[in-house]
Amino acid sequence: MTKTLFISGGSRGIGEAVVRLAAGRYNVAFTYFKNEELARNLADELDCKYGGVMCVYCDVRDEKSVLTAIECAKKRFGKIDILINNAGTECSGLLIDITAKEWRECFAVNVDGVFNLTKAVMGDMLSRKSGSVVNVSSVWGIHGASNEVAYSAAKAAVIGFTKALAKETAPSGVRVNAVAPGAIDTDMMKFYSQEEIKALCTDGIPLGRLGASEEVAEAVLFVAENAYMTGATLSIDGLLR
Repeated sequence: MTKTLFISGGSRGIGEAVVRLAAGRYNVAFTYFKNEELARNLADELDCKYGGVMCVYCDVRDEKSVLTAIECAKKRFGKIDILINNAGTECSGLLIDITAKEWRECFAVNVDGVFNLTKAVMGDMLSRKSGSVVNVSSVWGIHGASNEVAYSAAKAAVIGFTKALAKETAPSGVRVNAVAPGAIDTDMMKFYSQEEIKALCTDGIPLGRLGASEEVAEAVLFVAENAYMTGATLSIDGLLR
């Protein structure tokens, strides 16, 4: 029986790369928040080619929205075997300039979203004694980044969540891991000028280039599928520090 992979934020960037790589290997349900047309075009393309691909609206900050999205996926595919918590938002700025509202929004998407989706699928996974959760954190959640205090703190929280939950669910056969991408060539890099990106690649990344979404997607599926891996955080960062 074909397994089902559910991924939040799957219409572009890393999420889209995961959806494309997983299609044909799994049933795939992915969420979108803002761009319905982009999501539906991707879902139609892959569903026509492979079958078993759908998109669904979801505001990961909202528990009701999350539960509705999960139920839509289960109605079509029966159960969710793999959850990829990918939806996230950038939050840059000096600490003294960040408003309380911006801080809360950063955590609402990057941390509360992980909590809401994981809790929504965990009961079924535990009852089946089978399941895999992969949380997309960031290299900044490990090392921290100047001018990205809120983002670094939120992504560090995701790693702490991953480690603790992995210990909690391992006896029941449910694995929880994280991946920590570095500077990846996605829309999140649009805040940087070409000069800044060139300097980053020259001075900050020993491999000398930005990563590709497809490279992160391969790591996500490796972590999702490895049966003896739990509580780990896998960096895909070109040795960015």
